[in-house]
Amino acid sequence: NNVGVLNMCGHGTIGLAVTLAHLGRIRPGNHLIETPVGNITATLHDHHRVTITNVASYRYRAGVELDLGQEGRICGDVAWGGNWFFLAKDHAERIAYDNIPRLTAVTVAIRTALMRQGITGADGGEIDHVELFGPANDGADARNFVLCPGGAYDRSPCGTGTSAKLACLMADGQLQAGQTWRQQSIVGSIFEARGEWQGERVIPHITGTAHVNAESTLLFDLADPFCMGIQG
Repeated sequence: NNVGVLNMCGHGTIGLAVTLAHLGRIRPGNHLIETPVGNITATLHDHHRVTITNVASYRYRAGVELDLGQEGRICGDVAWGGNWFFLAKDHAERIAYDNIPRLTAVTVAIRTALMRQGITGADGGEIDHVELFGPANDGADARNFVLCPGGAYDRSPCGTGTSAKLACLMADGQLQAGQTWRQQSIVGSIFEARGEWQGERVIPHITGTAHVNAESTLLFDLADPFCMGIQG
């Protein structure tokens, strides 16, 4: 994340597991990982594949209507999947890579409207992710565009966002427990997801791949006034 630490990151956890395997630190099997929102399990498979069993996810509010000013109005759900999301599928935007500037502008307007209207997650949690859905290609069930807290977009299908989406789909009876949902990202990558009920919440299982593409050595010279980064 370009503005700070996330509560949880699905694709980051998948990448972590593959990296640890590359370094010889872990073997295929289940591995418990502590995150700021609770412990999760990363199951390392063959061929760079990892399944994460995420924290319990749920829909907090359904059918939330926002006034976007000149952009009109939009209706969506507020859900938790390890981060707080506003998710909308009924919109006029084209979910495509060449439409990213427009998608960014609309999702920024959504996040601004959430703050202006005082809409939050449970216990006042900031809704700092916005997810728009549309038709997919490559046999996936949906394609998404996810705005992250710093205004950047998620190049993965978003593990926490897919978890939130599972919770909404299962709450509406549109997806059954154990049924696979294939989520495509704005760049075309795919997560396979399924959920199981735990009381009134959903335990998501998200499967994806990661590939190590560099081994680097970072040097921190204490004589460098910016060795720990540039801060305004």
